[in-house]
Amino acid sequence: MGTTGLRHRALRGIGMLTLVAAIGACTPIVRNHGYIPLEQDLAQIQIGVDTRETVSEAIGTPTAGGVLDGTGYYYIASQFRHYGFFAPQEVSREVLAISFSPSGTVSNIERFGLEEGRVVALSRRVTSSGVRDTTLIRQLLGNIGNFNPGLPTSDG
Repeated sequence: MGTTGLRHRALRGIGMLTLVAAIGACTPIVRNHGYIPLEQDLAQIQIGVDTRETVSEAIGTPTAGGVLDGTGYYYIASQFRHYGFFAPQEVSREVLAISFSPSGTVSNIERFGLEEGRVVALSRRVTSSGVRDTTLIRQLLGNIGNFNPGLPTSDG
């Protein structure tokens, strides 16, 4: 075998090594953010009985509290996929909303998901038939990606 044959084999080996490295670099990386309590932990919470303190003890502190009026706890978990040099893409999102009555006891437990850009109620536990609209969550999840940076603001 001459030097030309060795050179050809070396170049082919380098080419294969480069191809394997390029394919390995494009492997998607999945990252989880946030926290959602397990179903068996949520089963411990009794509507109309448990308070903010007992909920925090049973399932942990929330990711966020009620922003406008402090009437709820919100547990939020998202999963993002990073693929090569592309921007991360959100693969799934789940929100657990625990609402409290004016007396401070749990009045509602709801799970929301995000499917095809729409907020979807995954499960709901309430004491009365009149379910209060959780507009804060619907606004938070519904407005993601719905902005136009070219529009003028009211600031001037």
